[in-house]
Amino acid sequence: MDYKKLKNKAKKLRQDTFLAFIKKGEAHLGGSFSIIEILLALYEVIMKKNDKFILSKAHASYPLCILLQDRGLNPKLTTHLELDVKNGIHCTTGSLGHGLPITTGMAFARKKQKIPGKFYVMMSDGECQEGTTWESLLIGSKHKLDNLVVIVDYNKIQALSRLKDVLPLEDLSSKFKAFNWNCAEVKDGHSFKSLITCFKKQYKKGKPLAIIINTIKSKGIKEFENDPVWHARKLQGKEIEIGKKKLGIT
Repeated sequence: MDYKKLKNKAKKLRQDTFLAFIKKGEAHLGGSFSIIEILLALYEVIMKKNDKFILSKAHASYPLCILLQDRGLNPKLTTHLELDVKNGIHCTTGSLGHGLPITTGMAFARKKQKIPGKFYVMMSDGECQEGTTWESLLIGSKHKLDNLVVIVDYNKIQALSRLKDVLPLEDLSSKFKAFNWNCAEVKDGHSFKSLITCFKKQYKKGKPLAIIINTIKSKGIKEFENDPVWHARKLQGKEIEIGKKKLGIT
């Protein structure tokens, strides 16, 4: 595995995402930067021809759209995704709590039709507070949807607050297991080795899989990391120069 190449791609994707935020005057840098390595691990290594990816936490859509553009597709660059299958967007998402129920239905239909391929759906940790999440987990378990993989971006910040101060989720792994899901956890969601190893080893026949991935919001710009303000703050003034310096943008 060429981890150096993957790290270079992660650096470039952060740079391109940062510049796109400046150009478009958009926000959501924090949650976008926390998923960079996860996206690349999936698209560069893990996902096969018939696999599909759904970004339920669609406010972090910029790096996904830029990654798809780099792969020759042309999705609309927006903070909330609109269905565009030919360009790699398999579900309209934006309002949290919708991506998993829709993906569960897709996985159920594909399993009934005996069509190969997995569905990967990435959720925010705050999204795990939604009632539709737990309804979907029950359905996934009941129908043994081993073609369904839930990825939780566990950066422990939701909107402008800490998760623990709004509605704590601990122990999240035990909750998934209680719903009869296979569950794994990645301690460092910015380590390609840890991510890829986990994705490759955790599947069990007859059980859907949840992977809780510990990440850092705004990863890559030390001054912004783990600060809730970067959930929706637009870059301005000295912040732009700080970001460019930390990301190696000349």
